[in-house]
Amino acid sequence: MLKSEKELVIKDLNGKFARTKAAIVAEFSKVSVETVTKLRKKLRDGGVEYKVLKNTLAKRAAKGTPLELVSDDFHGPVAVALSYGDVIAPAKILSEFIKDLETIKVRSAVIDGKKTDAEGVKALAKLPGLNELRAKILGMINQPAGKLVRTIAEPGSKLARVLQARAAQQ
Repeated sequence: MLKSEKELVIKDLNGKFARTKAAIVAEFSKVSVETVTKLRKKLRDGGVEYKVLKNTLAKRAAKGTPLELVSDDFHGPVAVALSYGDVIAPAKILSEFIKDLETIKVRSAVIDGKKTDAEGVKALAKLPGLNELRAKILGMINQPAGKLVRTIAEPGSKLARVLQARAAQQ
């Protein structure tokens, strides 16, 4: 790789590392292309970017970004899952995908500027995601309104049932 190409890669990675909200560093070995393709698709569907890193370039790109905290883990075959929005999505997707695989292991992560280990990533994966939390809040907001509508409609429906029963008697 030419020096100019390396500088472009470092600049691109630095920009991505600077704006990421969650980054999970994963170690992989002897992973088939088919497995990596499935993982990339699941991550892409979840709004997460997956990059296989060249360690020397990644260490240089991590300087001055939140990923500087985990740059010591950039050795050997390493990939990083970057999320720019939901911090729980990469942990959920990776944990679910690698639970049966021995070839991919989580080394560490940076979540909102704080370093965590593999156990922290597993704990994060158990939390509800952003969409689940939004659905719960929406349900809590709609619940009182639904009760109010049913309470207001009840006297009218009772009257209709009484009139219908009276008509059936005659």
